[in-house]
Amino acid sequence: MFDLTLSFDNGPHPDVTPEVLDVLAARDILATFFTIGRRLALPGGLVLAERAWRAGHWIGNHTWNHATPLGECDAPDLIETELASTQRLIEPFTHPSRWFRPFGGGGNLDRRLLNPAVVDHLVREKHSCVLWNAIPRDWDNPDGWVETALAQCAAQDWTLIVLHDLPTGAMRHLPRFLDAVKARGGRFRQDFPPGCVPILNGRIVADITPFVANTVAEALA
Repeated sequence: MFDLTLSFDNGPHPDVTPEVLDVLAARDILATFFTIGRRLALPGGLVLAERAWRAGHWIGNHTWNHATPLGECDAPDLIETELASTQRLIEPFTHPSRWFRPFGGGGNLDRRLLNPAVVDHLVREKHSCVLWNAIPRDWDNPDGWVETALAQCAAQDWTLIVLHDLPTGAMRHLPRFLDAVKARGGRFRQDFPPGCVPILNGRIVADITPFVANTVAEALA
C-alpha cells in the first residue's frame, strides 16, 4: 500500500494535455499541472489551463522559459521575467497556496534550484515551493518509464512524481501506469508530502539550504 500524488510539468501542450486530462477524468484522479509561461502564452494555452482548473486540478507556476535553473541565474530582471510574468497569467486559476515549482535542469534536487532573491520573492508573495521525490525521466525513456515509476512508488510510502505533458510519446503509457498503481493497492491523492514543500504559504517550514545557491558560481561549481 502506498500513496501517490501526480504532477505534470512543462505544459500545457495542445496535442498532449487534453489526452492527459481525459485519462485522469476517466479514473477520477486529480493532479497538479506546473505550467510554463511561454506555453501558456501560445494560442490555446490558457484555455487548457482553465480546462484543467475547472476539472479540479491545481495549476502551478513552473517559470516562464524553463531554460536555466534559477540558482544559476543572477539576471536583475529574473523575478519579473521568470516568476511574476507566469504568475500573472495563471492568477485566475491560482490555488490559495500559490504553488511554484523550480526548474531542476533534469530533475536535480540541489543548489541549482533557487537563489536568495527567489526565496525572498516566494516568501514575500506567499508562494509555496513544491519539489518532488520521484522522477522516472519519462522524457528520456518514453516507452520504459512506467516500470521505473512503479519501482519508485514501491520504494516509499508517499510519492510525489513528476511527469511531463509533452509530445514525447511518454503519455501514451499513462493509462497503463495509473491502472498498475491501482492494481498494486496505490492510493491517489492531490496534496503533497510535507517533505516536498519546504516553503508553504510564504513560510519557510523546512531546511531549504540544500536547494539555495548563494552565488551563481556556487551553483555552477
